Amino acid sequence: MFVGISFKTQLLYAIVFVTRYLDLFVSFISVYNTVMKVFFIGSALYVLYLMKVKLQATYDSSQDTFRIEILLVSAGVLALVFNKEFTVLEVLWTFSIYLEAVAILPQLYQLSKSGEAETITTHYLFALGAYRGFYLLNWVYRYYYEGYVSPIAWIAGTVQTLLYLDFFYIYFTKVLQGKKFQVEV
Repeated sequence: MFVGISFKTQLLYAIVFVTRYLDLFVSFISVYNTVMKVFFIGSALYVLYLMKVKLQATYDSSQDTFRIEILLVSAGVLALVFNKEFTVLEVLWTFSIYLEAVAILPQLYQLSKSGEAETITTHYLFALGAYRGFYLLNWVYRYYYEGYVSPIAWIAGTVQTLLYLDFFYIYFTKVLQGKKFQVEV
């Protein structure tokens, strides 16, 4: 079930959601907002549980060798230096934004090492990238109708989108045409 999926990418996303949604404990926006934040955290943690405990035989850790410490430290330093406001929640939110921008790197590294991927894995990765694409559309909409400006989120989101471009090219030119996903060297 988890063949070709990077546990490290899943771990980074879980860290993103936990650090981003700590405001659950100090502010209430709406029931919907609260339920969705709990869902994101819970589902991310559940995937980690499945990969490491329940379905661990389907996960190959020998392929998942990206050093995530580099990403964690870099996102932490950036969040301490470049943030909107130097408070614990704001720095953690900013950390989550920076980390999310690069959380896909272990998965892309694993794909580049193996050179190919199962079709279901490529569809999953496309969904992760499409999620970011919808965020970009949301920013355009909010800017136009609300005057919303968030340079940190916009720059990090642009970096994340750029990281997906090569994957999207292969996805559209091969996978959607029924061919196997293969990275050509």
